Amino acid sequence: MTNHNDQAQPHDDRSTTGGAPTPEELREQITHTRDELGRTVEALAAKADVKAQAKQKTAAVKQEASEKAALVTEQIREKAEHAADLVRDKTPDPILEKASRAAAQVRETTARAGQLASEKTPDPILERAGHAATAVRANRTPLLAAGAVLVVFLLIRRGRGRK
Repeated sequence: MTNHNDQAQPHDDRSTTGGAPTPEELREQITHTRDELGRTVEALAAKADVKAQAKQKTAAVKQEASEKAALVTEQIREKAEHAADLVRDKTPDPILEKASRAAAQVRETTARAGQLASEKTPDPILERAGHAATAVRANRTPLLAAGAVLVVFLLIRRGRGRK
């Protein structure tokens, strides 16, 4: 609530007018009281508006969560880049070269096998294979990554088997 001592009080001329306030003084007091009452009602309404308070709190929590999510995402991205760099640095060049050559051979062999298969396969089956190839092309990156991992794994396993 508003403290009466903090507010500017209207000038009290009762001593000069015989103790009764003038109509102007009464108007000033009424205006002052209305202003004070309006501020008090607004403050009480703000405290009682639970829905608005909940919206403000929700917005603040949402903003904080968004900032934290962005921070965590950036940290994960940095760690993933660091891990990829470590893998590249730790993998010997001969293995990387072998993996690259093996991937090229797989692509060539696959192309040849596809051509032979298309020459000898009936049309309805070719049509179904075309749909499957479209699906594979749509997911090319994960499939190539899995193939590269498999090739590296096989090369490492093969290299260990010779020892």
